[in-house]
Formats: sequence, structure tokens, C-alpha cells
Amino acid sequence: MSNLSEFIAMGGHGAYVWSAYGITAVVLILLFLPPLLGKRQLVQAEARRRRREEN
Repeated sequence: MSNLSEFIAMGGHGAYVWSAYGITAVVLILLFLPPLLGKRQLVQAEARRRRREEN
């Protein structure tokens, strides 16, 4: 198990490396999430509009 802990510690630089990975993951999520949510809202709005037009 010492190999895993050494890998995570990365020679004393682990905190910087893993925080960089974490920040990158958060930024990517924040970049991809709004368009996906916007698409869902657009599809729902279009479905509501079509239902209104059918009546």
C-alpha cells in the first residue's frame, strides 16, 4: 500500500497536483453543464409550445 500512498503524495507535490486536477474537473463540469441544462429547457419549452398549438 505504500506505493499508492507514494503515488498520491507525488514526492511532496501531491497537494498541488491533485488540487489542479480537482480545479480542472470543476471547470470542465461548469463549462459543460449549462449547455446541457439549456438544451433540456429548450426541449421542454418546445414541447409546451407544440401542446398549446395542438389545442
